[in-house]
Amino acid sequence: MSHSLRFLSYFSTNPLKSSALSRRKLRPAAVPQLRSELSFAVGTHFIPHPEKVDTGGEDAFFVSSHNGGVLGIADGVSGWAERGVNPALFSRELMANTSDLILDEEVNFDPQMLLKKAHAATSSTGSATVIVAMLEKNGILKIVNVGDCGLRIIRKGQVIFCTRPQEHYFDCPYQLSSEKAGQTYHDAMLCSVKLLEGDTIIMGSDGLFDNVFDHEIVTIISDSKDVAESAKRIADVASTHSLDVNFDSPYALEARNKGFDVPLWRKILGRKLTGGKPDDITVIVGHVLCS
Repeated sequence: MSHSLRFLSYFSTNPLKSSALSRRKLRPAAVPQLRSELSFAVGTHFIPHPEKVDTGGEDAFFVSSHNGGVLGIADGVSGWAERGVNPALFSRELMANTSDLILDEEVNFDPQMLLKKAHAATSSTGSATVIVAMLEKNGILKIVNVGDCGLRIIRKGQVIFCTRPQEHYFDCPYQLSSEKAGQTYHDAMLCSVKLLEGDTIIMGSDGLFDNVFDHEIVTIISDSKDVAESAKRIADVASTHSLDVNFDSPYALEARNKGFDVPLWRKILGRKLTGGKPDDITVIVGHVLCS
């Protein structure tokens, strides 16, 4: 007891000093802040062109859980079939190489370098449009895109970001090719976007975005219970629209904007170019989670 009294007496002899020491003593210790990490929950769905069901179509894609997640889609250019080349071989090998090289030291989680090395490693004859998205755990989404595959980011029911297609002219997109005349990683469009928990990204081949409007995608996302359901429902809508000759699709709108339309006599009768575009349809939906 006497020891305790002396201790209390010591603090009472200098009120100012006592006050300062008390503040230091009572100040809570700093709590180390845990850094949250972001990643994707992913759902995918693929529907081949109605005439290519038996061969599996010409789109190819992959999903990797490395870091926050890596997603890729390649769309084989069907024109190669006229030369007796299977257009699917190039897109499939390109995606396989892209997936295999994610951990390459030289790539260092750089999507443009990843695309460079994957293209160089692809020996099949053909060409493909391609998009790759790499999510860092700090929420930075890095995107590399050649051609007309696309990506949308939805936040709180609104599309806040979309890629833009690269085309030489209407219906002739940029593409990585086995021929030297094609595009390379130098021609790719590069983007970086900061994602937040709760964001949703939608990646697709042109078979998706030629046939489905952004507002339709937003509605489907908001009405779906999970990413798997979202991906399937979006792909199903794209497939339905693609076969509807009366649907005024994004593809038809773009065609008319570029000067393609019905003959003049049909325009006089009030007609216009409409219809979806039958194609392979690849959909990847990624919902951003925090851990």
